[in-house]
Amino acid sequence: MRATFANVSTLSAAGRGPEDAVRFRAVFTAARSADRAEFLAGCGKFEAEPAKEIRTRKFTLAELEEEERSMERLRRRHRDLTARDVFGGPEAAEAGERLEQSAACEDYAERVLAAPHQAPER
Repeated sequence: MRATFANVSTLSAAGRGPEDAVRFRAVFTAARSADRAEFLAGCGKFEAEPAKEIRTRKFTLAELEEEERSMERLRRRHRDLTARDVFGGPEAAEAGERLEQSAACEDYAERVLAAPHQAPER
């Protein structure tokens, strides 16, 4: 087995005065806020997909697997965002709650797994 490690660099920076630290934190937090907004939009798209499949009664294992892959991408994205957000931006808690809500969309999975056992509708 071969182990692969990512290159990691740490930097130390000092500003000319206290206002530089405030400005750095504000710029960094704004960048993470933009990342979180993108993540929250992704959660919304994820939540809409199973709802659409339920409306159209598309209860297939292929669709369920696709939803599970999408959920795993959201989880990875959330882990990455959390690791980068060293200041704990204001949207961090909301993003965590939204991820939990997205993961709780088990209704579609239950319908897919029950579908083979139900009589077809006429």
